[in-house]
Amino acid sequence: MKNSYDSLSRRNVISSMAALAGAASLPVPAWAKGQLTAPVRQGIDEVSGAKIDLHIGKGQFTSGGRSGHAIAVNGTIPGPLIRLKEGQKTLLNIHNMLDEESSIHWHGLLLPFQFDGVPGISFPGIKPGDHFQVPLTPRQSGTYWWHSHSGLQEQMGHYGPIIIDPAGRDPVQYDREHVILLSEFTPMHPHGIMKKLKVSEGYFSEQKTSATDDYDMSMADRLMWGKMRMMPTDIADVSAPTYTYLINGHGPDDGMELPFRPGERVRLRIINGSAMTFFNIRLPGLPMTVVQADGQNVQPVEVDELQIGVAETYDVIVTPQTHGSFALIAESKDRSGMAQASLTSRAGRKAMFPALRKPPVLSMTDMGHGDMDEGSMEEGSKNHAQMDHSNMGHDGHDMSAMDGTGGMNMRDTSLLPTDVKSGPGIDMVAMNPQDRTGYPGLGLDDVPHRVLNYRMLKSLHMDHEKREPDRTMELHLTGNMERYMWSFDGKKFSAVGDAPIRFGYDERVRVKLVNDTMMAHPIHLHGMFFEVVNGQGHYQPKKHTLTVQPGSSATFDVTTDEPGDWAFHCHLLYHMHAGMMQTVSVAFPKDA
Repeated sequence: MKNSYDSLSRRNVISSMAALAGAASLPVPAWAKGQLTAPVRQGIDEVSGAKIDLHIGKGQFTSGGRSGHAIAVNGTIPGPLIRLKEGQKTLLNIHNMLDEESSIHWHGLLLPFQFDGVPGISFPGIKPGDHFQVPLTPRQSGTYWWHSHSGLQEQMGHYGPIIIDPAGRDPVQYDREHVILLSEFTPMHPHGIMKKLKVSEGYFSEQKTSATDDYDMSMADRLMWGKMRMMPTDIADVSAPTYTYLINGHGPDDGMELPFRPGERVRLRIINGSAMTFFNIRLPGLPMTVVQADGQNVQPVEVDELQIGVAETYDVIVTPQTHGSFALIAESKDRSGMAQASLTSRAGRKAMFPALRKPPVLSMTDMGHGDMDEGSMEEGSKNHAQMDHSNMGHDGHDMSAMDGTGGMNMRDTSLLPTDVKSGPGIDMVAMNPQDRTGYPGLGLDDVPHRVLNYRMLKSLHMDHEKREPDRTMELHLTGNMERYMWSFDGKKFSAVGDAPIRFGYDERVRVKLVNDTMMAHPIHLHGMFFEVVNGQGHYQPKKHTLTVQPGSSATFDVTTDEPGDWAFHCHLLYHMHAGMMQTVSVAFPKDA
């Protein structure tokens, strides 16, 4: 997958961009003229070949009796499935028919940085009525996706799937495939959502606790949460009923069907293309064998459920042996709603869908309190065994962490490292963050069946050329939930300016991410794959997006062999828009 840039420099690759952006527009289909009244079709078309045209236009989208303005590509939401083949050239022609700037980011694809599609970092954006070309020869295979990186257009429908078939034999054998692209729809304009979150971060939460709620929580815990001015049910910034959850553009009321024949190996290419939602995926009565994560093949592992973070992809194989219909359930992490489809052997035969499960609640571990769970790394478990428990309360919480008013010292931002900028943008700090890559996700640690976690992922092939890191760095995921401010190391993207994270060419760097907030963050690095440090040694899985659990840490190794300027950000759309984003700048070989 490695590319050669020996004859390139940042200057001469940027010089070609203006000519590409100013290329003459091609003929435009009638449906792609950007009319607000144009109806948007649900579902996914497929495009392929040596030249692919993508038209970005406005339209009216309807699902579940709700209708609103949307942004569609080629007249559909999601936009078309772009089907490519490893090693075969194609030319992607992007036509912006909107009255505002737009873009397309090719999520997880390896390509020169000036075609990555991030305005303000890697290219100038596509102006209204303009046209941009992306020459692409895929250096990889697998399941990926594309989406806008302009404003909040992604929330309005500007996204779609990518499948790259391998040049040789696919190590994953299957008889049939289905793309499962998860997303949300709301008739509310995304800028309206952002405004309400800035005024009150809990505006959309309908799962607030009170003294009479049926949650497994002691009165002491309830009082502790109240004194910290936090809600243990504050799990998702935006959820149902504001959102209708979709599979391939279809809401739960649409009765979406996915056909199969008994005995077939069915490949489900699951893509979380949502703006803000973690989904829990299961097919009751039908085990899933995970064979790919973020487009990279992994050693098969059988599970009954998995949590997929925003922007992640998982390919799974299911093999129903008899006629029938199985419920494909994509339940939001806060269990406020679900997307649905029936995997069925007979057209018209719908599956029976269970009721939503009881909403989960956050724990003191999610607050970075340092309590251990079975998802902690072995080293962390040893540290836990050596802890002094003399200050523990009745429920195992470290009461010494409280001051005289009952407040937790997690609000004492003086505990942050000196290179983390303190101020109004930070309202908490994880006191004892532990690695929780073995944690399956909130609400899934006590279910009676098998659930995937990062520790279970192993790359398909051993990496014999793995180098030890040349250096290490630590980044803190920071925020102030009440003010809805999000950042890296206390610095918002708008405040970073010309101070990117700099790497030399072909450096080997170990990056530790410390989450000082009470929310999980799916962190995405553009342009390069990294290896999750999950205890698998030379079989560490490669990914492009890594969920860092609340109040915890996660670590990855990256070889910086893709020169240029790349985005690095939380993939929760409104968190990124509020400032949790940085630029990673990798030196060109001749500049190193």
